[in-house]
Amino acid sequence: MNTHRNLVVAGAVAAVALAMAGAVVAGSGTGPPSVPVLRWSPGACVTGDHALTACNGGDSEVMALASDPPGPGQCPLDTDDVLRIGQGRTACVRNFLEPHPGAPGGGGGLLRPGDCVALDGREQPCAGPGWYGRAVAIGPDAASCPAGTLDTLKSAGRVICLGPGGRVLAQGTCVARPGTAVIARSAVERVPCDARHAWARVLSFEKSAGRCPPRSQRYLRGSAVYRPVTCLHLLSQ
Repeated sequence: MNTHRNLVVAGAVAAVALAMAGAVVAGSGTGPPSVPVLRWSPGACVTGDHALTACNGGDSEVMALASDPPGPGQCPLDTDDVLRIGQGRTACVRNFLEPHPGAPGGGGGLLRPGDCVALDGREQPCAGPGWYGRAVAIGPDAASCPAGTLDTLKSAGRVICLGPGGRVLAQGTCVARPGTAVIARSAVERVPCDARHAWARVLSFEKSAGRCPPRSQRYLRGSAVYRPVTCLHLLSQ
């Protein structure tokens, strides 16, 4: 699934406009059998090209209908994709067979704890390269993030709380010397601690420089991050 079609937190919305139709309905009466009518409804089947089909040949099943974009809780957690079907509605669908992109870390479906995201908040497969951090929670603001949150990203009006993993700095991480004292945390270069250009080791993240531990010799002040001060112990002058 192309994860660049995803809308963070509310769910992935395929960038295709799909024509409206209705649920499989059997013909009735004594005349010739009527052609089944297909409708976007729970239980309907969908092809890999996001078109309705009879349920003897689909790739995925409609689990629920939701608004466009879906609101929190409108799609089931095991949703693999969310398709725009017109008239302000979307269809939450799940594949019949693996892979299931909506599984935690799979790169699609609904953003939830365990998923990996890029700097723009878009979900990416954790097994692939290039993601920035792994979500530990999604909430209305940074104050709602759980203890242990190392960084945050804002997306679609909500905050993604990030834990260890990816490019997110963590306690014990070593970094190269940045060009300025105020820098986006995402721009700090992580390096192996035994590398020749390793400059400092991360001791902690704080709300202010005055709360850095006594061993801290330098600090970086980040912009638009959860705890803006990164306290450092120098490895080289």
